[in-house]
Amino acid sequence: MSETNRIEYKQEINADVDIEKEVIAFLNYHEGGLIYVGIDKLGFVKGVPTLDSDMLKIKDRIKNNILPSAMGLFDIVAEKIEEKDIIKIIIASGPEKPYYKKKYGLTSKGCFMRIGTSSEQMHQLMIDRLYSSRTRNSIGKIKSQRSDLSFEQLRIYYEEKQKALNSNFKRNLELFTDENELNYAAYLLADENNISIKLAKYSGLNRVDLIESNEYGYTSLIKATKSVLDKFTIENRTYTTITEKERSEQRLWNPIALREAVINAIIHNDYTKELTPKFEIFQDRIEITSAGSLPEGLSESEFFEGYSIPRNKVLMRIFKDLELVEQLGSGIPRILEYYSKSCFKFSENFLRMTFPALTIITPQVTPQVTPQVTPQVEKLLYIMKKELSRTEMQQLLGLNDKQNFKLQYLSPALASGTIEMTIPEKPQSSKQKYRITSFGIAIREKR
Repeated sequence: MSETNRIEYKQEINADVDIEKEVIAFLNYHEGGLIYVGIDKLGFVKGVPTLDSDMLKIKDRIKNNILPSAMGLFDIVAEKIEEKDIIKIIIASGPEKPYYKKKYGLTSKGCFMRIGTSSEQMHQLMIDRLYSSRTRNSIGKIKSQRSDLSFEQLRIYYEEKQKALNSNFKRNLELFTDENELNYAAYLLADENNISIKLAKYSGLNRVDLIESNEYGYTSLIKATKSVLDKFTIENRTYTTITEKERSEQRLWNPIALREAVINAIIHNDYTKELTPKFEIFQDRIEITSAGSLPEGLSESEFFEGYSIPRNKVLMRIFKDLELVEQLGSGIPRILEYYSKSCFKFSENFLRMTFPALTIITPQVTPQVTPQVTPQVEKLLYIMKKELSRTEMQQLLGLNDKQNFKLQYLSPALASGTIEMTIPEKPQSSKQKYRITSFGIAIREKR
């Protein structure tokens, strides 16, 4: 594979390699791009001998040497190619062009643009034009409606991921405007706000027969997001198909795609319109509607290919920190593994995702609305007071046999929907933990 307009190779990282130049060029490019470290210019894989330290050095250089801040606009991940460690830097197209080297400012020496397979200096006329049209109407630039904000919930979520926030976290997470006042992103993430996300459920195929109306909000956007995900876990019932040859189980909606769609709608919603995402459950489908259509400069084809222009980079960064998002640009391609492009509808002011429910064929398909809970699952639910790893669950139950625990406790609990993974998109993750669902809590309280 050779270099392209979106792919750059670097054999290694050292003081002579101008990684900032390449990152800036992709930030200023309408499609963003990828930089692979550990591959030479001819495409031969060399590997990176000091993987962890090089990844830290790259993050530090991007964080400290580029303006406007690129935090939330790049990802640094380790990969293996030909059994060798390499580093992949994923860069989104930035919403605040032009990006430039802090050292040289808004000059041709500091600003670069991707042209073909190289990063070229910008002409001063282009720099001035981009600067004059820079988007200022973003949640990072808008002043918070309140200045007396607290962030205890956010602290708890970071501590759960072993990423404690220090005393300067509001500045580190870019929760201030240029005028040094708390911004609208801070307002969305605060313990108390006036933001509410609505989730409605209808008995039929239209909006006539409303049977349930929920509001998740007036609190941290992270907590609201988790509440929406918990509600969909309860609604996403499991159906069993029994034939002469086999027994198979399916959910009404694919849980991976549904999770990605919920998070995508919340992160990329245009909050500057003072609108929040809307979630609706019908008899035959789920509709998820977010304010704001495609970001300027991003076509529908680029959207489906996973090119990313984060509308709310502060939210993107924090959702990534809390492992609610895996990496930039991964959400839409993951949804498309299970649903077609026709499920997406773009309008001038909104984006709507519509996911059809599993077609239920009777009498061979029996809905498991109330899954049977075994005594072992009951015991497991009793100890689930917080998020726990597999090892922690076994210790609290006094069980040593990993295989027996999995067969008798863990797998049945997951299948019944009474507990869920904290990182469902990475079932084998070493950081995987499990938490009780709202349905599991209801079961536990009834016993």
